[in-house]
Amino acid sequence: MNTRLGHGAWAGVVAACSAVFVVTGCTAGATDSGGGNAAKGPVIRIALGVDASYAPFYLAKQRGLFAKAGLNVQLMQVEGGPAAAQAVQAGTAQMSVNADSSALPLMAAGDDLRALGVFQSSDRFLKVVLRNGVDKPQQIKTMASIQGIGLYATYSYLRYNRIDPASVKIVKSSAPEIPGLLARGSVDAYILYEPWAAKGAADGGHIAARIGDFGVGYVQWLLAGRSWLERNEDAAGKVFRVVAQADDLVTADPKAAAEATEREVKVPADQTVKVLPEITFKARGFTGADYAAEKKVADFLLGQKLIKKAPDLRTVLLQGWYERHVGTQGASAGPGA
Repeated sequence: MNTRLGHGAWAGVVAACSAVFVVTGCTAGATDSGGGNAAKGPVIRIALGVDASYAPFYLAKQRGLFAKAGLNVQLMQVEGGPAAAQAVQAGTAQMSVNADSSALPLMAAGDDLRALGVFQSSDRFLKVVLRNGVDKPQQIKTMASIQGIGLYATYSYLRYNRIDPASVKIVKSSAPEIPGLLARGSVDAYILYEPWAAKGAADGGHIAARIGDFGVGYVQWLLAGRSWLERNEDAAGKVFRVVAQADDLVTADPKAAAEATEREVKVPADQTVKVLPEITFKARGFTGADYAAEKKVADFLLGQKLIKKAPDLRTVLLQGWYERHVGTQGASAGPGA
């Protein structure tokens, strides 16, 4: 089984409107207006990032699926990583989309977040990029890394290749800056998701591996604020039902999903359509295997002194919630089920 972490960052509080790619504001143009079925009722703001992995949400918005389900949903675009869940903690969003690695440290620090289930996973979306002239891991002297999946994957990659991580200088940076470090020769390698892996390969590097090659993967969760969820479980279930349907649509029609992503966050559709097959878009509830995998993540966080105590996984990961509120009808019956 792969040890899973998400591609978020652990460090730093990022303001909700600070997205790197976002050209609209957090709420500007964010209402679910597609399909001519504008819904009324309380606004449900979902905080999420701005890369291809969020395509189901972009497609659902463009096709008006939230409105058709009677939901008044707004997508709040943030940088990704912990920023989405932090928006829920701050009360500016009711739900968020987070990878396991970015959510667990926040869950360890407080009791205000609940994970409802998984909507995607991958061990292929993140890639190892080496600069030209570096042809094997043993030549690496310096690696750039984001926190979260970057740090964990970096340690895993080096150990897999029998390299002591202490012998390699690890430069922490943000995803948009890292390809430039490689191009300037400031670092020998890095591990990142798209579009930053392709950017590094285009600017003087080459892709050498995917994280699954050395036993790493990630999952993305749909999260909700604990207090809000207690009052709005039915609405949260409808949201997840739409996401489950959108997962199936992305799988069936990657081109349409890529076009929706371009309209929402200006990432070129031709880039997105190439990487969507690297991600498994499938909504589901939590299983025993998830708890075992996330315990390994928590143990890594503790070992690196990134958290002081592990979160109670049986409390923060709601086993059975998906089955009760979304169920097997989630993807097949559509958002109005």
